[in-house]
Amino acid sequence: MLSSPEEKLLNSPFLDFNRAEWKELNGHFNLSLSVEEIDKLHAANEPLNYAEIEEIYFPLARLLELHIQQYHEVRHTINKFFRRNQQKLPFIIGIAGSVAVGKSTTARVLQKVLSFLPEKPKVALVTTDGFLYPNKVLSERGILNRKGFPESYDTKKLLNFLTAVKSGIRQHIVPVYSHLHYDILPDDTLLIEDPDILIVEGINVLQVNSQKGQNNKIFVSDYFDFSIYVDAKEEDIIQWYINRFESLRATAFQDPDSYFHRYANLTPKESKAMAIHIWNEINSPNLHNNILPTKYRADLILQKGSNHFVENVKVRKI
Repeated sequence: MLSSPEEKLLNSPFLDFNRAEWKELNGHFNLSLSVEEIDKLHAANEPLNYAEIEEIYFPLARLLELHIQQYHEVRHTINKFFRRNQQKLPFIIGIAGSVAVGKSTTARVLQKVLSFLPEKPKVALVTTDGFLYPNKVLSERGILNRKGFPESYDTKKLLNFLTAVKSGIRQHIVPVYSHLHYDILPDDTLLIEDPDILIVEGINVLQVNSQKGQNNKIFVSDYFDFSIYVDAKEEDIIQWYINRFESLRATAFQDPDSYFHRYANLTPKESKAMAIHIWNEINSPNLHNNILPTKYRADLILQKGSNHFVENVKVRKI
């Protein structure tokens, strides 16, 4: 017998909010952003406006503020119990989701909004692209065409970084990835210094299945204090990917230094066909085998509509 909608809701580990319900939870968050500031937060072909920030990210920031307050209260209580004065450790937020779903925009907006919380926390952002193996290594291993799959990441280096963060080390040097060159920049690094909040964004950050030949007992998500999955229907993500590919073909791919310069002279029809081919060969298998199965491990799910704006929010029950 099929469950009724009411029974399904009761059996779900998540609370469901439509956009109208969610925006009422913003807690009178006070933040003014100019059009220029908003433009710096979103990627090409990903619409973003003040209404999206106010109605989706203000309530999300308020919810995270409550979690962060609880995090510090527990730390204070534990310190009293152990009679130790352990130093403050960063609150780590993980953001996962498919290629082209808008994770980077979500991460940047959240970084901006959280920095305006009353305590004015220092919010750092790291993308797991920086922990991809260099192209030379991927080529030597015969997996350059599997970039973005779990085996293409230097997971040990990423885990070492997160371990250092949660061990109280205050300065961290992380690698930088160039989308123009489609590779790690060997002479460039990012300094992460004493953040109050650290956002870690990447397609596979919630994954727990071990890579072939490895017996991992620690996973990236073990270091998260809160996790978010950015979700959308696959047909919408495919269209966003096609649109992004065509936009890049007409702009970034025109640069002779671009790794994808060979696509610069494709016609729009050829560009669409190539984007679909890449999606079917690489991104779709990665989505279904590695990314999508992690969705319900998240503490919160942002569900986007075809217009790229969030329509529903799921929050794990406490």
